[in-house]
Amino acid sequence: IHKSCFYFPYLKYVTVLVFSQDQCTKASVSTCDDCIKSGPACAWCQELNFTKPGEQEAVRCDTRTVLLGKGCLETNIVSPRSNHKKDKDRPLSGGQHQKDPVQIQPQEITLELRPGHPFTFEFKFQRAEGYPVDLYYLMDLSYSMGDDLKNVKNLGIQLLNKLKSITGHARIGFGSFVDKTLLPFTDTNEEKLKKPCPPKEKDCQPAFGFQHVLNLTEDAELFTTMVSKQNISGNLDTPEGSLDAIMQAVTCVDQIGWGNSTRLLVLATDAGFHMAGDGKLAGILEPNKETCQLDGNMYSKSNIWDYPSVGQIARKLEKQNIQPIFAVTENVADVYTELSKLIPKSAVGVLSADSSNVVNLIVEAYNKLSSSVIMTHDVLPEDITVKYASDCETGDKKETCNGVTIGKKVTFNITVKAESCIDTKSFNIGPMGFRERLKVNVKTRCKCECDNRMSLHEHCNNRGSVICGTCRCQGGFLGQRCECSLGEKDEATLKAQCRKDNGTECEGRGECECGVCKCHLTEGGQYYYGSHCECDNEHCEKYQNKLCGGNGNCRCGVCECFEDFEGSACQCRKSNDACTTSGSDCHGRGKCVCNQCVCMREYKGPKCEKCHTCQLPCQKSGSCIECLAFGTGSFAKNCSKSCSHLQHEMNEKLINNDCRVKDHEGCWMFFSMTEKDGFDKYSVKILKERECPEGPNVAAIVGGSLAAVALIGFLLLLIIKGFIYVKDLKEWRNFEKEKQRSQWGDNPLFQKATTTVANPAFTGDS
Repeated sequence: IHKSCFYFPYLKYVTVLVFSQDQCTKASVSTCDDCIKSGPACAWCQELNFTKPGEQEAVRCDTRTVLLGKGCLETNIVSPRSNHKKDKDRPLSGGQHQKDPVQIQPQEITLELRPGHPFTFEFKFQRAEGYPVDLYYLMDLSYSMGDDLKNVKNLGIQLLNKLKSITGHARIGFGSFVDKTLLPFTDTNEEKLKKPCPPKEKDCQPAFGFQHVLNLTEDAELFTTMVSKQNISGNLDTPEGSLDAIMQAVTCVDQIGWGNSTRLLVLATDAGFHMAGDGKLAGILEPNKETCQLDGNMYSKSNIWDYPSVGQIARKLEKQNIQPIFAVTENVADVYTELSKLIPKSAVGVLSADSSNVVNLIVEAYNKLSSSVIMTHDVLPEDITVKYASDCETGDKKETCNGVTIGKKVTFNITVKAESCIDTKSFNIGPMGFRERLKVNVKTRCKCECDNRMSLHEHCNNRGSVICGTCRCQGGFLGQRCECSLGEKDEATLKAQCRKDNGTECEGRGECECGVCKCHLTEGGQYYYGSHCECDNEHCEKYQNKLCGGNGNCRCGVCECFEDFEGSACQCRKSNDACTTSGSDCHGRGKCVCNQCVCMREYKGPKCEKCHTCQLPCQKSGSCIECLAFGTGSFAKNCSKSCSHLQHEMNEKLINNDCRVKDHEGCWMFFSMTEKDGFDKYSVKILKERECPEGPNVAAIVGGSLAAVALIGFLLLLIIKGFIYVKDLKEWRNFEKEKQRSQWGDNPLFQKATTTVANPAFTGDS
């Protein structure tokens, strides 16, 4: 174990433990196979009689150094090592212009790995002279590339001759692209779709996304003929569908005719590119499916699938070992330089205004790409890791070598590690941009290959075989040396007797033999004990780094203290000096442990003298106060027994009236309470005189009641009379209103009930 100190802002020093690789961390180990799986440094001693009486077989498993120190002979140590076998190992090509050159060595290898142990092997690469090249020229045919198309129509022969002078074998193909034929990328007016170019342009082909024009071929004349038939097209916005076109050129392997060669894809454009998500502007929501969708050499899903992402393009280019060359104009060179950083094995070249320098640009980019060797691998199986290191000094990364010329040999040291035991797995390793791959088959060595396998050996009481130093018993026998005969009981029943509460057999501290636990030795050389080996005398609490503080004995994990000591680790000398109060320790509300009060309930303080949350039980003590002071109440018959926790005293006056409680007669009793040592014990001072309410005045109550009844009756009469008066008044007023509305005088048919007769003789004189 190595110790190192580091500084942290919130801790002065922190000790960090770094464990050495040469360690064997073993858990549950009973066989050699278990040991080997525990770690790469674990080894197994197969020597007979290596274990002492009481020792478990796990002591056979440790590092080689420890086992040698315990007396195990080197020849008896079992520790499988990683190794490898070259299944295909053709030598690298040395001649020129070979038909099937070999650029990597070996071509297939099988690794047998010890889990956790890294294994390193050599991988060689040498660029062969005359290695064939396939170049697919992908051109932007938007209207602004009109001058460039004129030059491209004449570059076929020149480009092929230049490549053949370098490689000996070269083929060339052609494809073109513009953009999706939907708004806002292209004008969808019917006339504009047929002729998206300005009116002055006579030769203009309809708008399209991507079209494959010519398969890869060595016929330069055919290239010139097919490209010369191409016309310019057009669209609305500046960015083009470059990524759509690249995806089809990469995935349509058979249609384009990609061969087992160095594959180059040249993208010529003067504009930026649309990427994943831009299709939403035209209502395209379905993501790109990364598959070839050519229908009559036209990309059929252009208006259905979204543009691919840069990540999708990079992944597909790497999978097909296609190296892109971005031949772009000055105005977008920075854009494609940033794109090139995201795509391994890609290059950027700046076109002249009319693409007249395209041949030299492609040749320079090819030389740059082919001289850079980047090691890569497929998706690795689970629990397998791969690392690279090269003898190349120019590479800025361990898996990269730059400036690798034709014929130069480069050696990579490849380290493969399996983290755990796995079934046989395979993956491929190789230089990016080249079709050749090293197939790596990985197996793991998780079983011991012991040479001392003996049947019916006396070491096993002639009842079992010796395998890797341990006994494998015949049916009907068990035990470390097959010493136990099952008899009428089966093995499961006997082993169950060694398990406590269905736990681990003998608590993992012994061997179950005939249903009885035979306990192992402890680290200190003593034995575990107990019916299930559950006890030992070495794992008790420590104080000052001493077991039981040196003041007691450890018994089955518990300290038994000497007479003058106490505490869980016997760390305290017995004394009550700091706990003593008047009458009892800790005021009778706690225990004195290690000369300190350990309070109970809610009591606090050095001697449990305070309880901040406790309240005086005034109401609860009311019945006792009544019987103690006045001899009445529910406790009157057994007052001394029920109220023994109260010590009372009668007083003429009280300074503090802490409590006020009513007795059964309704009188108020006044008293004060003072807590005594212990729980629920009080000293009570009671006021002799109670406050009782005066009796009722019957005459006043009766007189008042009668007066109240009379008054209420009178008020009711007034209310009723008033109600009747208001009602009559309302009816009289209504009658008067009706009378005033009448439109005739006296009724002519009406005759009065009286008759007046005039006296003719009356003269009026008196």
